[in-house]
Amino acid sequence: MYDVDPGRSEFRRIRGLRYHLRRHAAPATPADAPLLFLLHGWLDVSAGWAPVIARLLPRLQVIAPDWRGLGYTQWAPGGYWFHDYLADFDAIADACAPGRRFLLAGHSMGAQVAGLYAGLRPQRIEKLILLDGLMLPDMPPQRAPERVGNWLQQLRRPFAARIYPSFSELARRIAAHHPRLSPAGADFVARCWGHREIDGRVRLLADPRHYLHGPLLYRSAEAEQIWRQVTAPTLMVRAGESEYRGSIAEIELQRRYTCFRDHRVAELPGVGHMLHYEAPQATAAALAEFLFASACV
Repeated sequence: MYDVDPGRSEFRRIRGLRYHLRRHAAPATPADAPLLFLLHGWLDVSAGWAPVIARLLPRLQVIAPDWRGLGYTQWAPGGYWFHDYLADFDAIADACAPGRRFLLAGHSMGAQVAGLYAGLRPQRIEKLILLDGLMLPDMPPQRAPERVGNWLQQLRRPFAARIYPSFSELARRIAAHHPRLSPAGADFVARCWGHREIDGRVRLLADPRHYLHGPLLYRSAEAEQIWRQVTAPTLMVRAGESEYRGSIAEIELQRRYTCFRDHRVAELPGVGHMLHYEAPQATAAALAEFLFASACV
């Protein structure tokens, strides 16, 4: 299941950073096949999409970037602010698909980026897929003093890369956090998230500053105004056992969904938030049913 082509790596200069992207296409994929961008979530990497992508070829071309400071994309010296991911993807789309309409899917934080981009650039999106996303709870203004104060305190601490003695140890840690993963699945995730150093130890491919809790408060009302501008057919893929299922009330989640004028919902039962790792076949099947349902793909 996990022994799949990781895609062809390429690097591009995106908004001053050396960005890493993975391209996927089968030998039988036509040069004019529809293009799908896949956006990963927080602390994840583009390599993790490979088992899903393998089941979508050869009918699509796929590009999956590593976000700034994650995977093999350069770390950002100024730190990490959510709207930079949105601006990065805007530049990636212009560089890789100039003037072209495309398909777009994102998981978790990547779903938040994808949903906003689809509302700000609706003319570019053929279809949109949001995987276990849009569940970030609103933050009332009363939280500002504590949140900003905690951020200042965190900035005083040293930032050190997370190092593990081996891929086996990293896989063990991953399995403890994600118990639904099989041993093969945990090993696959470890090899996506880690890089073996010269001394044999394994370094997590994430700038440790990603662990900072930023000072800004999330207000969904702002995002909702952008979601209402989405014109593309949209699929919400829900993980039936998502760890974030209770982060907002179900009625609130459904209200957010209705901001997308043409949306439908698919649920994968018995699967946690990291659905593309836990159930790549079922995840790919949900994507394929939606993407290949019309003549545009």
